[in-house]
Amino acid sequence: MLNDLPVWPRLLQHHRTIRSLRMRDWFDGAQGEDRVARFTLEAAGLYLDYSKNRIIEETIGLLLQAAIEAGLPARRDALFAGELVNVTERRAALHMALRAGPDADYRADGKPVMPQVHAVLARMRTFSEQIRDGNWRGHGGQPITDVINLGIGGSDLGPRMVCRALAHLSVSGTGKGPRLHFVSNVDGTELAETLAALDPQRTLVIVCSKTFTTLETMANAHSARQWFVDRGVPEDGLSRHFVAVSTNTDAVRAFGIDPANMFEFWDWVGGRFSLWSAVGLSISLALGHDAFEALLAGGREMDEHFRSAPLAENMPVILGLLGVWYRNVWCMPTACIAPYSTVLELFPAFLQQLEMESNGKSVQLDGEPVRGDTAPVVWGTAGTNGQHAYFQLIHQGSQIVPVDFIAPLSTPRSLPGHHAKLLANCFAQAEALMRGRSEEELRRAGVLDPARIPHMRFEGNRPSNMLLMDNITPRSLGALIALYEHRTFVQGVLWNINSFDQWGVELGKLLARPIEAELSGGEAGSHDASTSALIERARAVLK
Repeated sequence: MLNDLPVWPRLLQHHRTIRSLRMRDWFDGAQGEDRVARFTLEAAGLYLDYSKNRIIEETIGLLLQAAIEAGLPARRDALFAGELVNVTERRAALHMALRAGPDADYRADGKPVMPQVHAVLARMRTFSEQIRDGNWRGHGGQPITDVINLGIGGSDLGPRMVCRALAHLSVSGTGKGPRLHFVSNVDGTELAETLAALDPQRTLVIVCSKTFTTLETMANAHSARQWFVDRGVPEDGLSRHFVAVSTNTDAVRAFGIDPANMFEFWDWVGGRFSLWSAVGLSISLALGHDAFEALLAGGREMDEHFRSAPLAENMPVILGLLGVWYRNVWCMPTACIAPYSTVLELFPAFLQQLEMESNGKSVQLDGEPVRGDTAPVVWGTAGTNGQHAYFQLIHQGSQIVPVDFIAPLSTPRSLPGHHAKLLANCFAQAEALMRGRSEEELRRAGVLDPARIPHMRFEGNRPSNMLLMDNITPRSLGALIALYEHRTFVQGVLWNINSFDQWGVELGKLLARPIEAELSGGEAGSHDASTSALIERARAVLK
C-alpha cells in the first residue's frame, strides 16, 4: 500500500512544502516555456500537457520513487507475461493480446493465445463482411439492416462508446453498415422502444454475455426471441437472426443459437477490457472490420509505449501517479473527465466502469484492509455543456476536483468556425482553473463594488491535464482507451489491490434472484424488515 512505502513520509513532507505555492507563478516567460517542455509527453498519436498540475520536478521524482518501491516495473512485466495477476480468480489479464499482432508471444497458463485470438478475428471479419455486403440474409431472405447488441457493463459500455465516437464511419455517417442499437437495461422499456421501430425480417441480435447467464442480458435475449416468433419467424429460422459472444457453448446451444454462430472469448478477458475481443463484433459490423483493426492497432501502439518507455517518459505511468498524488496526498475524493467532443460524450461513463470497478476496492492483494483511499469517484460530461452546469463547482466550490480535458484538434463533422470556438473554451477552462482571478485583476477590469468582488474572485490553483489528438480516428481512439486502461493498472499497483476482479457487483445480483421469484408469486423468503415491506408493496402492484 502506498502509505507503507519508504518514500511516503517524504511525499507528505513535500506536500506540506509546496501546497501554498501558486501554479500561475510558474508560467511566466522562459520559466513557463521550460515547464511546459518538461511536463509534456507524446505517445501513440496522443499529446499530454500535464504542466497545469500542482507539482514540481521533485514531486515527479518522489512519485516515480513510489512506483519503483511499489514494484510497478515487475508488476507491469507480470501483466504482459500472462501471469495470474487476477489473484482472487487465479487468472491472467491479457486484454493486450487481443490487439497484438499474430507474431506476438502472449501466453495464458504457459500456452500461446495468439492463434485463437486471430482465428476469432478472422471469423469476425468474414461475418462482418457478410452482413455489410448483404450476403447474410434473414429467415425471409431480406438483408440485415439493423443489429441489436444485448449486453451490460463491459459488453455494452465499450462497444456503445466506440460506435458513438466513430459514428461518422457508420451508416449514420457515410458508411454502409447496418444501424446499431444497444440495449443493456433489464427495464423492458429500453428493449420495447428499440424493437418497436424494427422489422424482424431485417434484424439481427448479438447476445453478448461471457457466461450466458447474466440476468439482464438473458432476460432481454428471451424477450427478443419471443418478439421474432410472435412476428412470424419460425423456431428453425431464428439462427439467421441470433449470434452469440460467449465462453459458454452449452448455454448458447440451450438457448437455441447454433454454436457455429458463437464468437468465442476467454476467461482471461475481463468484461471492462473486452471491447477488443469478439465483444467488439458490433463495432466491426457498424464501422467495418478495417476500422476495428485500426482500433486494435492504436491500442497496441499504447501497449508498446507502456511496456517499453522509461517510467519518467511513460504516459500511463505519469497519469496514474498524478491520480495517486491527488487522491492520497491531497485527499481529493473525485476526478472529472471532460471530453471537448460530442462524439466522446460516452467516454466518462466508460471510464466510470473501467476505474471504479477496477479500483473500487478496500482489500489489498494479501487480504489485509487498505489503509487509505483507493479509486476516486469518476464523473463528467462532454464540454461545453459542463461549463454551464458543474464547472461552477470546479472553479469555486469548496472541494478541488482534478480535471482531464480531452480534445481532438479537428473533427470529421463540424460547421465553419465551430471547432475553433470549442477548442477556445477547452483551453480557456484549463487556463482559468490554473490562473484564477484576483481582486486586483477584478478592479483593473472595472469591478469596483466591494460587495461583489468576493463572489467574482477565483482562487485558481486547480489542477488539470490536457490530452490532445489530431482527430478522432479508430487508431487514436484505441490509443486513448488503452492509455486509461494502463493508468488504472498503475494506480492499482500503488494501492496494492487487484484491479481485475469485481466481487462487489456479485452480491446484489445473487440476492436479486430469490427476490424476483417472490415478486412473481413465490413463497416469501427471509429478509430484513425494510426489504420485506418493499417486496410486499411491489407484489400488490405486480398482481
